[in-house]
Amino acid sequence: MNQVNMFDVNFNNYDFMDLLEYIDTTIRERNHSYILTCNVDHVIKLRKDKEFRTVYSEAGAVVADGMPLIWASKMLGKPLKQKVSGADLFSRLGHAFQQRKYRLFFLGSAEGVPERATKNLKAAYPDINIVGCYSPSYGFENNKEENERIIGMLNETRPDIVFVGVGAPKQEKWIYRHYLTYRAPISIGVGATFDFLSGSVKRAPDFMQKSGLEWFWRLSQEPGRLWKRYLVDDAQFLLLLLKEMRKRDKANGQSLE
Repeated sequence: MNQVNMFDVNFNNYDFMDLLEYIDTTIRERNHSYILTCNVDHVIKLRKDKEFRTVYSEAGAVVADGMPLIWASKMLGKPLKQKVSGADLFSRLGHAFQQRKYRLFFLGSAEGVPERATKNLKAAYPDINIVGCYSPSYGFENNKEENERIIGMLNETRPDIVFVGVGAPKQEKWIYRHYLTYRAPISIGVGATFDFLSGSVKRAPDFMQKSGLEWFWRLSQEPGRLWKRYLVDDAQFLLLLLKEMRKRDKANGQSLE
């Protein structure tokens, strides 16, 4: 099963090696596309954000970023292979990026953070080819001059992969609006990944990631900023899952008639 539809999202049933194959093919053929890492927060936001739905409809690939989505896929009888999160891209694919000498560009986070992330990655992967990084100003997505500056940097450095870490859905919308202008083969929104890589934000321990409690860790780290997202908005996910289960049962009932 190459694609799984849940919550009105078409997920590519990829593990990290499948995603690498997609990246390799896109770069080799010099196509231009973007990858979305869908989590519960995305699923909720898609319900009320028309532009975000358009972004999703034109994505090159959509992967499941979060254990709740993996569990939901199993409950619905269409299991996804693996959680493929932006925050794990470098620990899982860093060696491959280094071996292939892919040109990488980091856009996002606070001043100095992408540079520290770059330094730490180079310690782990000495030959990784990071061709540029930039921390955009607040509100950059609506600033014509700032966008022109960023696109100028991307045109000059010619990255194979652009990693954008400014939070959802801002990062995905920015990519959608501009990826055909700067024409990198791959763009991907990676949320807080630069913060994790730089050490400025501590990531949840492995057991919390695997048990689906990474959200609780992040909430405990930044309660003022994240309480509404996790405790109010994302609580709607249970209702959406119940609807998906009813939809499945109805479809199964009809197929038996």
